[in-house]
Amino acid sequence: MTNTYSPAHLLFMAETTPPPASKVRYPAPPAGLTLLRWQLRLLWALAPGLGFRRAWRVFTTPRTLPQKAWEAPALADARRRTVAGPTGAVAVYEWGDAAAPAVLLVHGWEHRASFWRAWVAPLLVAGYRVVALDGPAHGSSEGQRVTLTDFGGAVQAVVDTVGQVRAIVAHSFGAASVAGLPVRLPGGTALPRLVLISPPEGPRVVARRFADFLQLPADLVTRFARHIEQETGRPADSFAVATAGPGTGAAQVLVLHDEQDEVIPFIEGRNIAADWPGARLHATSGLGHNRILRDAGVVRLAVEFIAE
Repeated sequence: MTNTYSPAHLLFMAETTPPPASKVRYPAPPAGLTLLRWQLRLLWALAPGLGFRRAWRVFTTPRTLPQKAWEAPALADARRRTVAGPTGAVAVYEWGDAAAPAVLLVHGWEHRASFWRAWVAPLLVAGYRVVALDGPAHGSSEGQRVTLTDFGGAVQAVVDTVGQVRAIVAHSFGAASVAGLPVRLPGGTALPRLVLISPPEGPRVVARRFADFLQLPADLVTRFARHIEQETGRPADSFAVATAGPGTGAAQVLVLHDEQDEVIPFIEGRNIAADWPGARLHATSGLGHNRILRDAGVVRLAVEFIAE
């Protein structure tokens, strides 16, 4: 089971049939998902509090997807280390001259550092050091469950060890974590460039999609927001990307979003760019939520933006 931040959500969705901008559609669900929906609806009807806790566990538990053949080669020449994060050791991978300014790559839900393979060589050619991590409960990092603040805290822990950072590039849930925490450079240093790829607008929008996906009552959104505030001491809306994101101190922000994104609707990226003063929006077409990460034109555009 997965949540709707997730590129792995495509296992339950038809990528070849783009959904309307206003609503994400699903094909006939697999048997396991049908059973989970039935169990959660029954539990919610009998004991809503228990139903929410079960749904929250589902929401915060990423699956470990089988490794693809190209993943090990993608990391073969990386220098490896670990950093202490909020849920345990965080695996860090680094390429290039240790004295060069770094570009930090932050993956999305159920992805891993290896998924940035198309970005490493172009960034190295442009003269940057490349740093990527496996988020908590992802890849080789420790943990079994992870929240936005856990994930953002792990990114912050890595940033604190990197030295000079030229840019952060973050995808989907990673983008929500970097902007929502927000992640900051040490000493109040301004972050020169921030690239957000396919970012979700904020927790309430994600919770509504999650409730729709599991066919749970709309009350889940209220409980979701209340739980976030109880756990973090912050209102859920304070984690919205355009609300918290300027706290990153990013001098320039580029939002990349595909008009046919089947996981995070394009309108969310457009809203973020409109609400974040000075942010730029670049729309793509036909790349969806995942292919945008490995499109040569998108990579080139982002590297040029980072170098400006």
